[in-house]
Amino acid sequence: MSISSAATRMAQRFRGFLPVIVDVETGGFDCERHALLEIAACIVRMDEDGFVFPEPVVSTHVEAFAGSELDPRSLEITGIDPGHPFRGALPEREALEVIFKPVRAALRANECQRAILVGHNAAFDLGFLNAAIRRTAHKRSPFHPFSCFDTVTLGGLAFGQTVLSRAVEASGRVWDAREAHSAVYDTERTAELFCDIVNRWKRMSDITAGAMSPVV
Repeated sequence: MSISSAATRMAQRFRGFLPVIVDVETGGFDCERHALLEIAACIVRMDEDGFVFPEPVVSTHVEAFAGSELDPRSLEITGIDPGHPFRGALPEREALEVIFKPVRAALRANECQRAILVGHNAAFDLGFLNAAIRRTAHKRSPFHPFSCFDTVTLGGLAFGQTVLSRAVEASGRVWDAREAHSAVYDTERTAELFCDIVNRWKRMSDITAGAMSPVV
């Protein structure tokens, strides 16, 4: 299969959507009041056999927006020090462009119309992403504004587990609790989980299709 035909199959696989795994680390649970502090994204590709795989993660630290609140309990969980001089955080609009630029390029390469956010408790990540888009008046978001794929649901379906760490382990992969609550690490594991489930479904579909093929 050529690169072009693989791209076409990716577009067809999710009805014109390109799955992009996103994880955010924040200063709390309210996307309007609490700061977005870190964001990571992983674009999903398709190989010549129709199986999906994750690309390397793109990520950035984010400056807390003016007037935002920081819940000390959330910072304790994430281990983020918003005032650390070496954090290299970007203002929200610049941070969004770090994520959006490669996603827009991937949309063109894969002949897709919009990116669809994939997340573990995806509504949380999409809520913070959309809030940052509104605050910065960003007009070129590649993401669908309300549709998403949730690996909580998919993990429950495929492995009977809805907690990310348990779903990852049930899939046969290793979970390192010491690395958890980093946007990059959580994005990498969520991307692997999503691809494992999609590929598992493809294998089962291929087997079913083969079993139903007429014998010549």
